[in-house]
Amino acid sequence: MSGSDFNLLLTLDVLLSEGSVARAAKRLRLSPSAMSRALARLRETMGDPLLVRAGRGLVPTPRALALREHVRELVQQAEAVLRPAEQPDLSCLERTFSLRTSEGFVENFGAALIARVTEQAPGIRLCFVSKPDKDSTSLRNGTVDLETGVVGKTACPELLTQGLFRDRFIGVVREGHPLSKGSITPERYAAGQHISVSRRGLENGPIDEALHLLALQRRAVTIVAGFSTALALARSSDLIASVPERHTSAARVGMYSFALPLSLAHFSVAMFWHPRQDADPVHQWLRGCLREVCTQ
Repeated sequence: MSGSDFNLLLTLDVLLSEGSVARAAKRLRLSPSAMSRALARLRETMGDPLLVRAGRGLVPTPRALALREHVRELVQQAEAVLRPAEQPDLSCLERTFSLRTSEGFVENFGAALIARVTEQAPGIRLCFVSKPDKDSTSLRNGTVDLETGVVGKTACPELLTQGLFRDRFIGVVREGHPLSKGSITPERYAAGQHISVSRRGLENGPIDEALHLLALQRRAVTIVAGFSTALALARSSDLIASVPERHTSAARVGMYSFALPLSLAHFSVAMFWHPRQDADPVHQWLRGCLREVCTQ
């Protein structure tokens, strides 16, 4: 089989369909001599004349007649395999997608994404899995279909990326907190009691670096792993939470938010996926849903 030329299947199909070397050559855009050589190769390969002279035309041999329908099916199957994927009927599709993202992202965008997906494809289920780190192994091995996160300098180069929105850090306190009244200076902000957010338990981060440039230092009385936890603590205490603005909009309802009096750069939140998923029409549709939800 290693030496077989599968292009001969297409040639055989056209020859058996047309019953004429000249017509088959025209259909395949070959010269009559090239088609004659192809017929000779077929005869040699298959050990049968396939088409023989009968008066001024050609007629198929018994073996050619027996193979005609089978050859036609094989060619149709090959064409189907090589044809670009068509958009499936989403209303009839049943499939589960795993999205690796933070709890805060799910809290803020999850409901709208589920509603949009369910409206168009009720048989598709979204499975949100936690994101304890930035390791992209799950995307590479296919256990996760899509991931969201901050675009950083250490992003895996083999992954595909598309931005969803830009965000910035803001301060959040309970209603009635002293910082909810009057202008907020770097000194007032730094003087309060803070909640530090770090998945790895680190005490210092970009906010502390920005304060250090102003010869200021904040006091973190507690360190938590997520922004939702930080907001829950700030809601019921005098602690100050510093969180991403868009990432936490749903969780901040009923609280007082303010711009940080610091020079901090905005950052981009994006979705990531492996190239193996890039051409999948259903995965493309899901990426479009996520993009639309995040840009509303």
